[in-house]
Amino acid sequence: MELRVLRYFLAVAREQNITAAAEMMHVTQPTLSRQLMDLEDEFGKKLLIRGKRKVTLTSEGQLLRKRAEEIIALADKTEAEMTFADVETGGDIYIGGGEAEAIRLIARLAADIRMDYPNIHYHLISGDGDDLREKLDKGLIDFGIFVEPADISRYEFIRLPATERWGLIMRKDSPLASKSVIRPEDIQELPLIISRQTTYDKRLQKWLGKELNQLNITATYNLYYNAGLMAEEGVGYIIGIDNIANTSESSNLCFVPLELEYKLHFDLVWKKYQTFSRAAELFLDKARERFEG
Repeated sequence: MELRVLRYFLAVAREQNITAAAEMMHVTQPTLSRQLMDLEDEFGKKLLIRGKRKVTLTSEGQLLRKRAEEIIALADKTEAEMTFADVETGGDIYIGGGEAEAIRLIARLAADIRMDYPNIHYHLISGDGDDLREKLDKGLIDFGIFVEPADISRYEFIRLPATERWGLIMRKDSPLASKSVIRPEDIQELPLIISRQTTYDKRLQKWLGKELNQLNITATYNLYYNAGLMAEEGVGYIIGIDNIANTSESSNLCFVPLELEYKLHFDLVWKKYQTFSRAAELFLDKARERFEG
């Protein structure tokens, strides 16, 4: 199984057409078709369903696509790290995180580092806690920015000097929009839109006085933007953190904090015993100086 052939396979999966994929990869159609048939023979599985106008993936092909994307991403990351191994500090740093104002702390650190090391480049990958753990474990990102109550017991971490409040994000014409705080009884019967990660927060559930499955949950989300659109259209009220929603005068949404005694913390997380590239190691050293000093 060669990386080159996996790239051919991914091109066909994206284009859903062998001719278009061959043009994109600058090979002839017969060559590409033969490579794909050899790949199927190697696995002993049918990976593609070849229609007259469209190529689709079998269930085995869908699994290979996921794994191939991970393999290619890791190979490209490794190649980039080796390219800068013996030259001036530079290379790529991969950072995963959700949508939160705490990301600004990392952005400021990255900007300061680039002043002295302009050959360092950053790649941001969005995702929730589950997504980030998977990518960290597979080596697809160097660092993850996690928000409580994510389980990071298996990792090293630096606590960032940033906290956020839980609150209710809603349309400005909602009857609750004029309140200074939201109490549990205010939302017991409301249609709610919650983050997938919210299900892990036992303190929030204790405050609500109910298990989440006892509430009227109309939708879940892993990143905020689409959830905000749902709230704007009246699908429900978002239980989320401050500063992820656009609540400016031009927005239809507003944020009202929950009457909770605790705030959420953020952590910069990496794998234990991780072997970093020079660029990532430099980033970690600078992060320790800034956030632990």
